[in-house]
Amino acid sequence: MEFLKPIYRLYEWYISRNLRPENMPKHVAIIMDGNRRFTKVQGNIDTIEGHKKGVGTLERVLDWCVDLGIEIVTVYAFSTENFNRPPEEVEGLMQLFKKNFEEITSNQKIHKNKVQVRAVGKLELLPEDVREAIKKAEESTASYNQRRLNIAIGYDGRMEIVDAIKKIVNEVESGKLDVDDIDENIVNRNLYTAGMEDPNLIIRTSGEERLSGFLLWQSSYSELYFSNSLWPALRKVDFLRALRSYQQRERRFGV
Repeated sequence: MEFLKPIYRLYEWYISRNLRPENMPKHVAIIMDGNRRFTKVQGNIDTIEGHKKGVGTLERVLDWCVDLGIEIVTVYAFSTENFNRPPEEVEGLMQLFKKNFEEITSNQKIHKNKVQVRAVGKLELLPEDVREAIKKAEESTASYNQRRLNIAIGYDGRMEIVDAIKKIVNEVESGKLDVDDIDENIVNRNLYTAGMEDPNLIIRTSGEERLSGFLLWQSSYSELYFSNSLWPALRKVDFLRALRSYQQRERRFGV
């Protein structure tokens, strides 16, 4: 497929020249689906190698987002349901998360572009060494405010809402909050994503057309785009197509 690369580069240029910087989504969320299917298609690599290739794709996507002026990226890395996968895969993923969070502290691109990194989810479900790596990554980027990368890990959208309800009930019962004062802002500040703007665009790879519990509250007015590409094989032209689709839509809130 090497002979197709010049064609894809030309197509990338063609799409890019028609994208309007003033209409670029500020916040793009991504369901990175298809790592396991990618390994099956390849036939000669194990599952964790597929996830490692997915990490490489994420690094490229973040580079594209910096170049395009997209300020916030949120990725769905690991759901609570993923704990039900084979133990050796879960263990391999945890080690991969640990390694990559540790590397954030010295990642030149992260610090050059002042990307604040934050993990969102039920982090208490993760192994202690992974939580420690997350803590160090977050602390090393806490002062940055130009760009943000949110990594949803140990995440479930329904559980997020349930946990927010519990926090609000506790505030009411302790007298810190009157029940009549509960509104969307109160709910927002009690979500795992407290303080984060809602995504303008949600992209899911692998051809599946569902959110799978990702940002259920936050996605109320998000535009959705479904790509047939498996996540490790996502090309820049696929990402640009998603942005083009977003810019071609007339956003109607509440309709």
